[in-house]
Amino acid sequence: MFADKKDKNMTEPTTGQNRINEGTILRGDIKSQGFFRIDGTIEGNVSTPSKVVLGKTGRLNGTLICENADIEGSFEGDLNVSGLLMLRATAQIEGKVIVGKLSVEPGAIFNATCS
Repeated sequence: MFADKKDKNMTEPTTGQNRINEGTILRGDIKSQGFFRIDGTIEGNVSTPSKVVLGKTGRLNGTLICENADIEGSFEGDLNVSGLLMLRATAQIEGKVIVGKLSVEPGAIFNATCS
């Protein structure tokens, strides 16, 4: 009698993990519902309703839209994090940042406008 009427266009985070390994270079836009770990290079835009980890060897040039981010590598562009943005000591950020909560470890380079 009661059918499952979930909207198929809803964007709920999934438990799947996406990984861009060191030495990999991607150019273009990426949209995913799952967790992201980036140790390679992305030149483009990344959008996910989940968490993004940018490792020490990771580089992202473009726009990143996510719920939470943990950055150890290099980011240049527009960063929109609705939850917690954690900048580790090796992080290098340049651009425009919109964030819910911000945590910066000593040693991180944060050269950005922030709201």
